[in-house]
Amino acid sequence: MNMKKIVEYRKLLNVTKDATLKELKSIYRNSMKENHPDKFTDEADKLAVEELSTSTIEAYHFLVSIAPETLEKDKSEYTKTTSSVNILDFYMDKTVLYVHFLDGSKYEYFGVPKNTYIKMVNAESPSRFARRHIYNNFLYRSASKLVAAE
Repeated sequence: MNMKKIVEYRKLLNVTKDATLKELKSIYRNSMKENHPDKFTDEADKLAVEELSTSTIEAYHFLVSIAPETLEKDKSEYTKTTSSVNILDFYMDKTVLYVHFLDGSKYEYFGVPKNTYIKMVNAESPSRFARRHIYNNFLYRSASKLVAAE
């Protein structure tokens, strides 16, 4: 997942980064009603609409996970973890940094530059490095709940 993909998701649902959960839900529901595969008889249209529906569902769930309200709701838990719990493990895949904390929490950070990750790997204390350079500088979401949901 990269920043470009996030922009595509917002464009697909026609929302800004400040969209509320209520707006996201409303747009999502309307889109799913308008583009329901059962409304189409032509097989090609049906396939295109099914693809659009899948993308819409994916975009909706992802945007909900990074919505300001979602992050705000979990802010105290996030702050407690990132300020007092050390890192158990971390790795990077493309531009997403995955951090697993000793308390079991997991977070994904988006758009982290490769050189920042390399500095973190080489840091004497990756936890201290992350407190200074990662936690409040990048868009993130909790991955703990995602794993449980899958």
